[in-house]
Amino acid sequence: MSQARSSRTARSGAGRAARSGRSQAIPAQRGGRGVYVQQAKSDIFVVLLGVALGAMVLGCLFLVVKLNQYGFSTTVSG
Repeated sequence: MSQARSSRTARSGAGRAARSGRSQAIPAQRGGRGVYVQQAKSDIFVVLLGVALGAMVLGCLFLVVKLNQYGFSTTVSG
């Protein structure tokens, strides 16, 4: 993915280094240190993953309850 560059860095050698395939972290000028990236937004697929996880956990609980009705034991004999 390409990063937006200001006109000043596009003319300098930093623009050529970015195009050469090497990624360089440029610290933010406002506030602390490091590179700030946009936070990922959740969408409907994240919600569907949560629903699927809940259904699997609920299904496992129902399976354990049903197996206990038949006297299922997980102990290993000898």
